[in-house]
Amino acid sequence: MADFLQIHPINPERRLIKQVVDVLLKGGVIVYPTDSTYALGCHIGDKLALERIRRIRQLDARHNFTLVCSDLSSLAIYARVHNSAYRILKAYTPGPYTFILKATSQVPKRLMHPRRKTIGLRVPDNSITQSILSSFGEPVMSTSLILPDEDEQLFDAYEMRTKIGKMVDLIIDGGACGLEPTTMVDLVKGVPEIMRIGKGDPEPFQ
Repeated sequence: MADFLQIHPINPERRLIKQVVDVLLKGGVIVYPTDSTYALGCHIGDKLALERIRRIRQLDARHNFTLVCSDLSSLAIYARVHNSAYRILKAYTPGPYTFILKATSQVPKRLMHPRRKTIGLRVPDNSITQSILSSFGEPVMSTSLILPDEDEQLFDAYEMRTKIGKMVDLIIDGGACGLEPTTMVDLVKGVPEIMRIGKGDPEPFQ
């Protein structure tokens, strides 16, 4: 059964964040809160952890995974960011948006869209997530926590424990998250193209 941590949503306890980072470094899969929904996450370089997440979500090879980054400087290591895209990223991060960009060679091929060679990147406005990223020192490979037989994301940590507690290594109860996923914006061509409307205001990209 997964470890279960209750972490303060505004002032995350340092010792608890360290426990989360230790799990990630050991190849674990975590459930953590963001500024949109709860998400599944693991170390970017851990193939086995990634495959576990694929099985939990029943995802195929075409699924665009998201790299959750602490800031723009971290994001720029993993994506090709031209000037127009940079201005957009600077204006709308941190926030509930996922931006699709061409991946750099720093991104493992198994995380990219197989045809377009793109990756989803985002910088969440969530204190727990930011504390994890700051302590971890790397992005977290991530995808929304929605199960194959469910219409909506899981949002109650105790329900998560019941449904997937044997499939993950750690569940963070960070308080209430929403049910809306991020708004997804494709920036590959330089001109924003909305791929999904979610929690982030889509108006600036229309």
